[in-house]
Amino acid sequence: MSDQFTPQDPTAQYGQPDTEGQEIPHPGLTGEMESRPDHGEESYRGTGRLEGRKAVITGGDSGIGRAVALAFAREGADVLISYLEAEEEDAQQTVGLVEGAGRRAVTVPGDITDERQCRRVVTRALEEFGRIDVLVSNAAYQMSQDEGLLGITSEQLDRTLKTNLYAMFWLCQEAVPHMPPGSSIITTSSIQAFDPSPHLLDYAMTKAGIVNFTKGLGQQLVDRGIRVNSVAPGPVWTPLIPATMDEDKVETFGKQAPMDRAAQPAELAPAFVFFASQESSYITSEVLAVTGGSPIV
Repeated sequence: MSDQFTPQDPTAQYGQPDTEGQEIPHPGLTGEMESRPDHGEESYRGTGRLEGRKAVITGGDSGIGRAVALAFAREGADVLISYLEAEEEDAQQTVGLVEGAGRRAVTVPGDITDERQCRRVVTRALEEFGRIDVLVSNAAYQMSQDEGLLGITSEQLDRTLKTNLYAMFWLCQEAVPHMPPGSSIITTSSIQAFDPSPHLLDYAMTKAGIVNFTKGLGQQLVDRGIRVNSVAPGPVWTPLIPATMDEDKVETFGKQAPMDRAAQPAELAPAFVFFASQESSYITSEVLAVTGGSPIV
């Protein structure tokens, strides 16, 4: 039969990205990467699981956010993406993927470390869509520090906390009153919440906070019929990696996973679709690890 399923070895489905010598300026653009990530452009096939949904995705310009935007659109959702103004080039490529799936794409550039920008994101979604069915808090900031605790400046700590924690809190606080029963909030945590790398101390701390927030908010919003869950990636090949790590760390990135490679963004998107859809209707306050075999506890 022409549509016969062909099994694939997950350790070999994607080879380790060619990371040698790759370092790019922060915040990092996909076009600057020599080894481009796979967002599912050729592989993701939707089945209507999010038909008619209205979704907001922060950090939706590239990496995991782009893969989620693409998957949501191919599942039938209209999508609003927020991103830094410096990432406009990447954002427009994501817009093309969403519109190519026949769905609406709305863009809101700006820095979500500003509470007012978080409120603008929600306000724009309501103006364009009338409601929010899925909120994906995905945007994140990290900067590797080999000096560890002593190398983290107050400026870096402030930016990391505001991007990863404050913005998530502000977005949820603003969006929840406009989310109908059956809606879903999805946070992006990390294996760093459970197994922190010393050179990412402040980033790992925020990811642990995201896990705790997800578990608490999920219980709090049960009476509203809103579910809250988190996807915890392991190493994923996105522009953030060569833009925030030195050459040596980039070259070995992903080798720590039992599968001996970094994930591609396309491999994360199905987990977000699962949490956004009614297929996960009895799941809230949960964390789903997509880590290539590294356990979380």
